[in-house]
Amino acid sequence: MASAEVKVAFVSNHNGTTLTEVSLGSLLAPLCFLSRGLFLIVFHLGKGVLPFSWGSHLLLDFTALIMPLVLSCTALSDILHFVIMGIAVVDLVVLYLVYKNGKHPSVQGSLYSTIDRFVQSRVESNLVPFVTVFRVLVNVKTAISILAVDFSVFPRRYAKTEMYGTGVMDFGVGAYVMANALVCPEARGKDIQGSKISHGFKQLISVWPLVLLGFVRLASVKSSGYHEHVTEYGVHWNFFFTLAIVRVVASALLALFPVDASWLLALLIGGTYQVVLETTGLKSFLIHNSERTGFLQANREGIVSVVGYIAIYMAGVQVGRYLMQSRNLVKDWIRVIRNLLLTSFGLFFSLYICQICTEPVSRRMANLSFCIWTVAQALFFLSCLSIGDLLLLFSKAISNFSFVSASWCPYQNKKSLPDEKMRKNMDALCLVQSVNRNQLLYFLLANTMTGLTNVLIDTLNSNDVLAVSVLLLYMFMNSLVIFILHINKITIKFW
Repeated sequence: MASAEVKVAFVSNHNGTTLTEVSLGSLLAPLCFLSRGLFLIVFHLGKGVLPFSWGSHLLLDFTALIMPLVLSCTALSDILHFVIMGIAVVDLVVLYLVYKNGKHPSVQGSLYSTIDRFVQSRVESNLVPFVTVFRVLVNVKTAISILAVDFSVFPRRYAKTEMYGTGVMDFGVGAYVMANALVCPEARGKDIQGSKISHGFKQLISVWPLVLLGFVRLASVKSSGYHEHVTEYGVHWNFFFTLAIVRVVASALLALFPVDASWLLALLIGGTYQVVLETTGLKSFLIHNSERTGFLQANREGIVSVVGYIAIYMAGVQVGRYLMQSRNLVKDWIRVIRNLLLTSFGLFFSLYICQICTEPVSRRMANLSFCIWTVAQALFFLSCLSIGDLLLLFSKAISNFSFVSASWCPYQNKKSLPDEKMRKNMDALCLVQSVNRNQLLYFLLANTMTGLTNVLIDTLNSNDVLAVSVLLLYMFMNSLVIFILHINKITIKFW
């Protein structure tokens, strides 16, 4: 077995990849999600009987959604652009075939008139499914990366950067914070019950599971001698502590200031933090100070970077607030997708200016450039998922088949009992819904399985075939556990 020092060196001193490659990777998951939906629609058009057995649905979702993500960051990472183009071409061909064989009356006439009727049509608006898919896929990609990074088959450019740079895993950290913010009570428009002081106290109490998990991870890492990258968060700090503090501080700010001003708070916090980095000795303290004496010095990266993550969270609340508004027309959602894309491109331009005027992206400090990049990339990913969901909705409308789970459905005036039963059955056999039911448990399970795998397998000296096989088995076991809990309607909450 490789020593802990060798493993730490293996995941250290990396400079990341290009913004383009990270953005390119955001196209794969939406295409895979669209492929899965189109497969079910084509199967239905071919007189197939749905739903399948629970094992068949698990295998379908794992093959369509999880396996491509594992292969894309390992064996196929160098030809990712060809993989994406190939899947996109197949999806477009299948989409055209669905249109040509559609059963719905709206298909009558030209393609232009069909699209026009679709744009003016209504959609069920009680949920925003692509937000759910975003949160699930961020969790899944995180689960893949935390183990894959320990294998040599995982490109080093995807790993977390040491000081500056944009690694795929760097975005994963910020995206996880963003994903939590999108569905927080404030973003969903829930009013504060009772006084602001009692509300703040409730939020303080509500994060105890994260604090507990942070201490459990700390104790397990220290007692087992498990390798840890100290310059990532510090000697005692970890991401669970960051999540807890971000949630408490953000709740306090949102209780004091209007929720609709979240974007302004995000800008003020991120901008002020960057000014402090540039005009004081804080940056030098984070980068050049090699001493680890005292709690603050020992955990300076984790403690100070919380400020940047709060800014990301506040931006996420604003985005969630916008997305959670009630809309029931397809054309309204097309306008939302346009705004998401335009905001994303605007933020990427702001990132370009920010890096020229200040400094490059740094996850270690969670500086202003990192905050802007995280939000811009998250909005681009959300845009890709929403476009995929919109294409899937179009396929549902023209095929007269609305039972693809975790996606929009055409509006129906009257819902028959058989249709409702069918939809519930499909939801009960969906891996996306399974992970969504127990998000924190899935994250915890992935962390536990990662530690166990590192104990049992010499990850550094594993060949590529073994590495990919282990990763696929690891992700399948995570999926199986969470899927079994879902089909038995078991939700495990820690509070």
